Amino acid sequence: MQAAIEGFDRIAAGTYIEGLAIDHLRDIVWYSDVIAGGIHGVKPDGTRVASFNPDRRWTGGVTMNADGAVLSTGEGGIMWNDPETGRSGWLLCEIDGQPINGINEMAPDGRGGLFFGTLDIASVIKGEPARPTAIYRMTASGEVIQVAGDIGFTNGLMFDAGRRRLYCNDTFRGTWAFDVADDLTVSNRRMILDKEDADGMALDADHNLWITGFRSNALTRLAPDGTRLADSPTPGGAITQVRFGGADMRDVYVNSVPADGGDTLKEGGEITARNSFLYRGRSNTPGLKLDLPRFRLD
Repeated sequence: MQAAIEGFDRIAAGTYIEGLAIDHLRDIVWYSDVIAGGIHGVKPDGTRVASFNPDRRWTGGVTMNADGAVLSTGEGGIMWNDPETGRSGWLLCEIDGQPINGINEMAPDGRGGLFFGTLDIASVIKGEPARPTAIYRMTASGEVIQVAGDIGFTNGLMFDAGRRRLYCNDTFRGTWAFDVADDLTVSNRRMILDKEDADGMALDADHNLWITGFRSNALTRLAPDGTRLADSPTPGGAITQVRFGGADMRDVYVNSVPADGGDTLKEGGEITARNSFLYRGRSNTPGLKLDLPRFRLD
């Protein structure tokens, strides 16, 4: 099926917009700016709502907790913020008793917990080659379990609970797929897409995978069997993340960045201009609504 997204409207701007989450409870879109810092919220029409963590940079992933708290990754691990009360704290800051260098993207595991990928943020900040990373699962009770290792640079994550499949973008290589067992362990790792700028991802209601690229201005689409579907064009620049929202899950949100921005960051360069944008469009294919994590936050 040909994917069609129409009527892209620019609803927010930043320096390098990366993390993206849809808050269905409040009808808010939360996004991160990895260079300027902070998590920012806007309504679908672009009306500004709130911001928090203004001094925290390198937040690559944002997702919602079932109680309405916003979870965000970055240096030190995963933080939570309650937009209603202003309270915040750390969901996860250690693994096996060791401080966390960094975490990039997250995906709900369908049982109240999360899959997440580690990130060598210390090397990213220095403009040095990142050390290999891994994928973990954090259960709803807080247990942390490594499920896969030796990933070059973990990025976009999605768990398709219906088809028992976990996907992970390995930024400079492509997209991995894993089979997922009843106990949520993974096996049969295979590369399903060669892509040297693999960034964020989302699933549609037909379980097709939509993959962004930090050098690409079109969304790459894969059917569940790995068949390459028609690309879906996006506004100018390159795209770091994609999410579906709205009551019918046909609203599509994409983060646009300068096409050379990712390579500038990789080489330790500096980005200062506000040439990164959040767009909202309408899709003829609805997205797949995922079960949210259900962590008890203190």
